[in-house]
Amino acid sequence: MQNTWIFIGIFVAMAAVFPLLPIVVAKFLAPSKPNAIKLDTYECGMETVGDTWVQFKVQYYIYALIFLIFDIEVAFLFPFAVAFDMLPLFAVVEGIIFILILVGGLFYAWRKGALEWT
Repeated sequence: MQNTWIFIGIFVAMAAVFPLLPIVVAKFLAPSKPNAIKLDTYECGMETVGDTWVQFKVQYYIYALIFLIFDIEVAFLFPFAVAFDMLPLFAVVEGIIFILILVGGLFYAWRKGALEWT
């Protein structure tokens, strides 16, 4: 029984070491010669003109989050829909509750005006 946990521990350790190792090696081996030109802000190789700070409306982020939530909903409902004829009544009721919770969230966002493009 402990042998399986050893493999899981090795896997978790490698999952932490594998992405961090190139970053640490690059920190020590990469040349570092900062100067004013390298630290200057540019866009596509051109120097910026005027203020480079651009504010976006928060509404765009909320709209993207709502889209992401319902995109994840589809990912959760797809296996449910594929095995629908083999599910017991309890699983069907759980699926309906899941959908009703998400519909409630959509209705809340709609009533708050998060889906209005103004």
